[in-house]
Amino acid sequence: MTAGRKLAGKVCIVTGATRGIGKGIALQLGEAGATVYMTAGRKLAGKVCIVTGATRGIGKGIALQLGEAGATVYITGVGIVTAPQLGEAGATVYMTAGRKLAGKVCIVTGATRGIGKGIALQLGEAGATVYITGRTLVAAKDNIAGSLTETAKQIEERGGKCIPVQCDHTKDEEIQQLFDKVKSEQEGQLDILVNNAYNAVKAIFDNLKVPFWELPKDMWDTVNNVGLRNHYLCTVHAAKMMVPRRQGLIVNVSSVGGLTYLFNVPYGIGKEACDRMAADCAVELKKHNIAMISLWPGAVRTERINFFLEQGSTKSGGDDMKSVFEEGETIEYSGKAVVGLASDPNIMKKTGKIQLSADLGYEYGFKDIDGREKVSMRNLKQILMLSPNTQWIGRLTPGFIYIPKWIMSLAGNKF
Repeated sequence: MTAGRKLAGKVCIVTGATRGIGKGIALQLGEAGATVYMTAGRKLAGKVCIVTGATRGIGKGIALQLGEAGATVYITGVGIVTAPQLGEAGATVYMTAGRKLAGKVCIVTGATRGIGKGIALQLGEAGATVYITGRTLVAAKDNIAGSLTETAKQIEERGGKCIPVQCDHTKDEEIQQLFDKVKSEQEGQLDILVNNAYNAVKAIFDNLKVPFWELPKDMWDTVNNVGLRNHYLCTVHAAKMMVPRRQGLIVNVSSVGGLTYLFNVPYGIGKEACDRMAADCAVELKKHNIAMISLWPGAVRTERINFFLEQGSTKSGGDDMKSVFEEGETIEYSGKAVVGLASDPNIMKKTGKIQLSADLGYEYGFKDIDGREKVSMRNLKQILMLSPNTQWIGRLTPGFIYIPKWIMSLAGNKF
């Protein structure tokens, strides 16, 4: 049968045939028996493009049109909404959405669990190559989960790249080997160091309310060998890699214990020293375009803290620390803060200063991974609600009142 095949044997080209008039013409020509070649508006076939900030708005519109015109399109931004639409339009799509730190090399110490793990997860998700350290490589040695391989697996599941390095941060030679490894494998590149390794949480909670003269004799070393001395050594090694490249960010994970008494004497001394280290190192690093800051997370519900809460181990005397931690941050909130700092083009304005995780959340516009917006410890209402004696005042206090940092600093005034 050739009924209606008026154009059998004919060869046709129809441009712009994805929709509208062009599509209608192509359909009719094909129905009439012609062989139809459609260019469907692929004016840029074979071209390679980059569109930055293409998750929405003008960038998204440009990317869609380039893709529809046949180009291979690389898009950047936070989120992946644009990519499926580009694929539907026939484009070859390479996504770096949310990969703010692609090409960066990081070290996060103490990343088997807790805040270090949360920071490593967020850095990896943001596209960085992350070296993580800890003593537990394969399986946790106690009843609280966590290992380097587990953290690495989770980073890779998010599309990140992670290199786990088993390292005892009480041993100088293993710290040296860590930095030698990074230097060798990354051709001297190190962009971010997060000093987080800590070995004293269990000892601290096992000795709450014990006066310093009755603490175990090794409490100072337990708290401040890994938690302070190691931070300094890692900072020295990092600076040797960053100074020649004239760029970098070093973060000390500290706490409000650096301002006023918290937990015990060795803890407070160590945290204030971490803050002072960041401030003093920043003086010498600033001329080399390297920033160093001290990060204060709020109360964080780490795996160990959650275990203590379940066991009732945070109670001591008349105090119940459950109220402090029950609305605490997840371990990844600090990670979002570090990603924000590392992505900040004006990071040098913050060098040498203490940064509160919740304040960075307001500034950079991120929430915790559970969707909650965290409240800064500078929030007056939040402070008043912590004590049963002032809760009644807290209920009457507006939530928008924040204590200025200069007033907050008076809590640590020694004059």
